[in-house]
Amino acid sequence: MSNDGILVFGQDRRIEFANQMATLLTGYPAQDLLGKDVISIMGQEVEEVLKQLKSPGDKLCQEVKITTAEGEPRDVYLCLALAEGDKGEVKGCAYLTDITERKRFEEQLKASEKRYRELFQHVGEGLFISTPEGKFIDCNQALLDMLGYESKEEFLKIDIAKDLYVNPEERNVFQQMMERDGYVKEWEVEFKKKDGGKVTVLLSANAIRDNEGRIVAYEGINVDITQRKRLEKELREANDFLKNLIESSVDGIIAADIKGNIIIFNKGAEVLTGYKAEEVIGKMHITQLYPPGVAKEVMRMLRSPDYGGVGKFTGTQFNVVSKQGEVIPIHLSAAIIYEDGREVASVGIFTDLRPRLAMEKKLQETQLQLLQSEKLRSLGEMAAGVAHEINNPLGGILIYASLLMEDLPPDDPKREDLAKIVQEATRCKEIVKSLLEFARQSSPKMELTDVNRAITDGLLFLENQAAFHNIEIVKELDPFLPPILGNAGQLKQVFMNIITNAADAMHGRGTLSIKTYLSADRDNVIIEFTDTGDGIPEDILPRIFDPFFTTKEVGEGTGLGLAMSYGIVKEHKGNIEVDTEVGRGTTFRIILPVEYEEAASQEDSGL
Repeated sequence: MSNDGILVFGQDRRIEFANQMATLLTGYPAQDLLGKDVISIMGQEVEEVLKQLKSPGDKLCQEVKITTAEGEPRDVYLCLALAEGDKGEVKGCAYLTDITERKRFEEQLKASEKRYRELFQHVGEGLFISTPEGKFIDCNQALLDMLGYESKEEFLKIDIAKDLYVNPEERNVFQQMMERDGYVKEWEVEFKKKDGGKVTVLLSANAIRDNEGRIVAYEGINVDITQRKRLEKELREANDFLKNLIESSVDGIIAADIKGNIIIFNKGAEVLTGYKAEEVIGKMHITQLYPPGVAKEVMRMLRSPDYGGVGKFTGTQFNVVSKQGEVIPIHLSAAIIYEDGREVASVGIFTDLRPRLAMEKKLQETQLQLLQSEKLRSLGEMAAGVAHEINNPLGGILIYASLLMEDLPPDDPKREDLAKIVQEATRCKEIVKSLLEFARQSSPKMELTDVNRAITDGLLFLENQAAFHNIEIVKELDPFLPPILGNAGQLKQVFMNIITNAADAMHGRGTLSIKTYLSADRDNVIIEFTDTGDGIPEDILPRIFDPFFTTKEVGEGTGLGLAMSYGIVKEHKGNIEVDTEVGRGTTFRIILPVEYEEAASQEDSGL
């Protein structure tokens, strides 16, 4: 059955044919329609239309209102046409399409438009009503402003898929969602502006359906999030930059929340502490990185105004504890992070002080060594002058005292006084001899020297002395120790001085351990002498290599032994280190360089 009603009428306007749809549209049975004037059925509007049709082939369509047999008004889309009949007569044809529902919907849309007009004009977001065919029915000023259109008339003419969507395929996606779900909620999509620019929106829309459930329109809202997207991008880039900055820092950067749970732990912190970030973030408390009580002290200082202001401090030295249990000195700068005036976290920059402290120690040692060398040189020059000045008078005292003794009878009490003069003058002569030896230190002849042999030779000379009878000597000499370039005689003198001092420190009773080994980098031979004596008090330790400094009783030592040993070791491009603990003993560590190239050169030349 045709969806259109069809009426055929003659020149007298009497209806000659009516199909079933025509009877349904007009409400008249077919027998009542036949023979009736078409104007009486269709209304006077149709008469005006008929007047405009002059000859067969003329056609005119328009919307009209008719009244059914029951008196019900009905909207009809009417097409009138003139045609030639079988006998050459002119016939009129009327094609009727019921548009009542559509007109009702349009009226509803107009009513809806009226209801929402104020909302359209006052809402700051882009509101719209559009058709499934891709045209806008209406929009508000905010949407025009968002997309850069001056007038609504211009905007309502655009093709939505082609002119609005940056990616036209997204229009199809939108319609598929609307068909499936009946709505779209905060769907992110890019629209084109009139000037070609782009705007990112969150699109939310609902489907409008007719009585039969067919989608006849969409109504929705577009929220411009272009600036938000730009801010999100800038924030993301800033966060990435900050993250890279934190991760690339050589210093440890650690942050904890208000409860002390670690939330940031960069690569520098991993290197410093030995922990991996995944081991600590969200799993460890900040107090676990400090020795007991230190974390509380850090927070106390942070909350105090006395260390740079409440909520921060800089340049304070603390210790942290590594995963391996090592206590590590660090330089800490820290701050409290606030949000709306509340403490939410704390962050610190942890700088490892070990390299700086090691450098400072090395610099201090170098300065002391330079000072010691300068003192030795100056004292050597002075000692030489003093020795020469007093050597001749001493010789005269010894000669004349001896001659006087020869002239006195054996029982003369004066002989005892003269013997004392000879004894003390002889001791002075020995001191002068030591001074001259100290003053005459010069570059010795260097040759391949077996350090172990020099130690053994020195021990052979000393072991049988009474001072060593109750001392246990434990030797741990590396048999594979390479030879060094040195002077065996001078080195033996150094070793004997240190061994003798060790025996004195143990008061002739204890254990002396002698150990030789090659350093881990194979660049140095190391000789250690460890005694179980009294140890060296802290106030005395800096002076032990000073010439003439001694803790022995008068007459028991000149104070030149360690000074001479220091000079000899320095002449060998080496160093002497001392570790001591009062009441437990002392270790003298001699470090001598192994110069393989020079050694090989001497071996090749037969030296």
